[in-house]
Amino acid sequence: MVRDNLPFGLVGERGPFIGRDSAMKALDEALTAVESSKEARIVTILGAQGVGKSRLIQEFVLKHRGGSALVPRVYRGSTRDADGAYGIFGRLLRMRFGLVESMDAEEIKSQVRAQVAKVTGDRKVGDIVYFLGQFLEVPFEESPLTKAVGDDPAQGKLLRRAVFKSFIEADAGHSPLCLVFDDLHAAHADSLELLRYLLEYLTGPILVLCAARPELKSVMEDWATAGGSKHKLVELDVLDEADSHALMKAWLSPCADAEGNVPPSLVENACSFASGNPALLDQMLRLYHDRGVLEEESALADKPRWTVHLDRLDAAELPLTVEDAIGARLSALSGFERKVLELAATMGSVFWSAGLVPLLRTGHEAPELWKVGTDDDFSKLKAALTELEHRDYILKLPDSSLPESDEYAFKHNKEREAVAGRTSPSAQKHHHAVFADWLELQTHTQTSEETLAVLAEHHEKAGHREAAGLAYLAAGDRARAGYAVSAACGYYEKGLELVGDGSLPRRIDALHNYGDVLALTGKIDDALASFREMLTLAYRLDLLPKGGAAHNRIGRLYRDIGSLEDAGSHLDAALALFSKAGDERGVASTIDDLGKLAWLKGDYPAAEKALRDGLARRRRLGDRRSIALSLNNLGIVLQETGEFGQAIEAWEQALGIRRDIGDLVGVVATLNNLGMLALERADNRTARKLFEEALEVAKQIGDRNRIALILVNTGEALRRAGELDHALSVLKQAEEQFDELGDKLGLAEALRAMGEAHLARGDLVKARECIGRCVDIFATVRSRVQLGIALRTLGEITAAGGWGPTHTKSAREYYARSAGIFEQTGNEVELAKTFVAFTRFLRSNEEFKNDAAALAEADRMEGVARVVYERLLGGRDAKPRQPTLPPADPE
Repeated sequence: MVRDNLPFGLVGERGPFIGRDSAMKALDEALTAVESSKEARIVTILGAQGVGKSRLIQEFVLKHRGGSALVPRVYRGSTRDADGAYGIFGRLLRMRFGLVESMDAEEIKSQVRAQVAKVTGDRKVGDIVYFLGQFLEVPFEESPLTKAVGDDPAQGKLLRRAVFKSFIEADAGHSPLCLVFDDLHAAHADSLELLRYLLEYLTGPILVLCAARPELKSVMEDWATAGGSKHKLVELDVLDEADSHALMKAWLSPCADAEGNVPPSLVENACSFASGNPALLDQMLRLYHDRGVLEEESALADKPRWTVHLDRLDAAELPLTVEDAIGARLSALSGFERKVLELAATMGSVFWSAGLVPLLRTGHEAPELWKVGTDDDFSKLKAALTELEHRDYILKLPDSSLPESDEYAFKHNKEREAVAGRTSPSAQKHHHAVFADWLELQTHTQTSEETLAVLAEHHEKAGHREAAGLAYLAAGDRARAGYAVSAACGYYEKGLELVGDGSLPRRIDALHNYGDVLALTGKIDDALASFREMLTLAYRLDLLPKGGAAHNRIGRLYRDIGSLEDAGSHLDAALALFSKAGDERGVASTIDDLGKLAWLKGDYPAAEKALRDGLARRRRLGDRRSIALSLNNLGIVLQETGEFGQAIEAWEQALGIRRDIGDLVGVVATLNNLGMLALERADNRTARKLFEEALEVAKQIGDRNRIALILVNTGEALRRAGELDHALSVLKQAEEQFDELGDKLGLAEALRAMGEAHLARGDLVKARECIGRCVDIFATVRSRVQLGIALRTLGEITAAGGWGPTHTKSAREYYARSAGIFEQTGNEVELAKTFVAFTRFLRSNEEFKNDAAALAEADRMEGVARVVYERLLGGRDAKPRQPTLPPADPE
């Protein structure tokens, strides 16, 4: 390990490391498992403040520096109160890349790019550094992929976490890693979500150590289950009485007599107060010094030596509570030191030395001549900060989020709260106003989500409502651009409330972005309300493109939740507004959305027409990601209408573009479609191979909806292969995920597939239950194609006696209704499937097997199905290829 990789705070050389044998054993075992399996392991350490979590990790790192076969590189990220959504990851990457405050933006970019190229072998470096740069808040040049996902926070978020995971795994492939995440109880929800994803899916020789207070379990209840058996939870308790006494005696050794004994009263007082908490023992030691009970004999001595004044112990007014101890510590400061802490406390638990200067100069007149380098207040301030750091009130941080300023943190948050509590409300409000004015003028502020959020908070506390609102909205935009969806939601909510009716153009844009991130978090009703308000403001100001964008977003939301009629109304309105405004990009996007809607309704001619139109428009605009999206959607319609050759060609073009630009979300969708086509062609082996690849990529990007969709199709493949128990297990996972996500169409598909698997097992009761729920959902959302499929399965269950022998004749009605839907919609593949099932029923049922008319109908249906399947197996089209089939992408 490298010494520079160990800035874990105070080294703790004054006392032994005792009482943590079982916790250390858990860390040792995790490291051993990484050594032996070359796979990731996670240990989460939970314990109260001051109990020694960071010290445990530090001792573990030092212990294994040279004593293990595996010597990992150690990188650490810790949470600070003023952090942006992903501040903990930015700090870890700064350490990984060796970035220091003195570097300018170009030096940082050069160093990051060079090291990423070294790790990844120069593959897609531009995309990787762009996404990693967002954690560092360093902008890199955009690529075709990053431009394409710029307005799609959902896909951008998935891609960025996939890039981060892949980089860490590639880095570990060169030599093992130990990643330390400290103070996770204070981490932002977006950081916790990303870290939980990493714990679940990281592979390779990586040890992840997480430290937090017990509150983490209430913030993320399922934290301990992330990573399954790879994850161990260690709960760190206070020291027992014997270990507390041993630690205090060790700390008091500089005042021991010739026999090595220390005054028992000092040990007893400290241990009684601290109740086994090492940090409180340390605080009592410092209080002994502050009260003169302990006095250093010589500051220049090689080893410290203290004189004991026990006669001062009774008069020292030693604390009975933590609050007493804090008050005693603060009263020992000089007036100027208390003033500095008061102003620092106004900024928060983290503060900047440069920000203290305007606060200290409040009310002062400028000198006759302001000469650089002659300011006494700088030297006085620097001396005070040095003294406060030496006496353990504050801690200077190794890196600063503001250039040309040192960054500090209060060592003990309760001391910061006590200092802030001694400042009058009017004085605090003034301090907030002065600091906000200073911070707003710093060049770095407008480019940093973290700093914008701090600015907004101080404007708000100063009573500057509109300024605070605008700063929150700007922070929301930065968070959204960085795919920090949860953080963006919070910023937009605060910003819109504070801005009110002021700055309407800014409000309209914020409502659009707020609606997007709300939709991503599953808050559909809130998202609709946000887009509806955007629509109202656009209407009042006669802003056609903004109105079109609002209607388009509302239409998409209705489509996604299964309200297809409402979706159509809003998408039609969007198309009219975009057309009137001459917004070609908006027109192309909305036409494609209408094509997808028509497909869901089963109107294949309308779907194909719209999708071809949208594709042609997108080709003229040159947006490769959108071109691939249109090709993928068009391929679905072509496949379902029997144009198998064109469908394969469209999907292969889409897959090529998506692989080329690194569109992982799109790659999953197209692989899944090709897998479904292989399944229909009875090529089960190829289908399962494609589904496996799609599932692996979906897990890589953490897209739960697509994971569930692929699980349904995998279950279908397993059912057709006769692996019924395995199929039901996989389908149950899909059902649970769709139910949790609130995806009604997906849930119904999972239920239909489960019904067929139960039918194959002969469990008619469960098959009937699943298909009944499925039909109800499809009928509610008015999806004709899916309803037709469900009716076919319902016919199969009924024919098998699922409702008793007296109801088997009802199967003919279900089959007929299913066939009617597919004949009306022109879905040849599903029609052929229904005809095969219907034919089998007519020829085997006692009531119809001697009925000449029924058997003739069965022969007709068998002939139609045979033609469709012959074309399917041969990859041929149903009719001559249309001249509008898109040519291969020129790039």
